[in-house]
Amino acid sequence: MYFTFLDTLNTVSVFMEKGGSVLWVIAWLLLVKFSLVVERLWYLNSTHKANVKATLAAWNARSDTKSWSAHQIRTMMISKISLDVRNTLPMIEVLVTVCPLLGLLGTVTGMIEVFFMLALTGGGDAKSMAGGVSKATIPTMAGMVGAIVGIFAYNYVKAKVDRDLELLEDHMPLSH
Repeated sequence: MYFTFLDTLNTVSVFMEKGGSVLWVIAWLLLVKFSLVVERLWYLNSTHKANVKATLAAWNARSDTKSWSAHQIRTMMISKISLDVRNTLPMIEVLVTVCPLLGLLGTVTGMIEVFFMLALTGGGDAKSMAGGVSKATIPTMAGMVGAIVGIFAYNYVKAKVDRDLELLEDHMPLSH
C-alpha cells in the first residue's frame, strides 16, 4: 500500500515536470474549482436545507398570502435563498472558462521552447525539441480535461440548485 502510494506520487511528479510550470497553475486552478464544487454540494445538503425549512416555516406561519405585500415578501424570501445558494456558481463558471486558456498558454510556452531549441541546434536534434513538445501538449490536454470535467460538475450543481429553487417556489403557494 505504501509503495503504491509512492509510485503514484512519483508518476504524478514526473508528469508535472514534463508539463512545465503552467501545468502547476492548472493543477492549483483545478483544486480551487473542485473545492468550490464540493463546497456547494455540501452547502446544498446541509445549510441550504435548514434555510429552506426556516423560510417555509416563516411563509406557512403567515396568515396573509394574498396581498401585494405578501407576494413581495415571498419574492424576497425566494431571492434571499437564491442568492445564498448561487453564491459561488459564477466563480466556478469562470474557472471552467479559464482552464482551456491556461492550456493554450502552456501550448505557447512549450512551442517557444521548441523554437528556441530549433534556433539553438539548427533543427537537427529532435530529442532536444521533445521536451518543448511535451510542455506544449500536456498543459493543453490538462486544461481541456479540466474544462470538460468542470463543465459537467458545474452543470450538475446548477441543475441541483435550479431544481431546489423550483421546489421552494412550489412549496410557497400564493393565494389569489
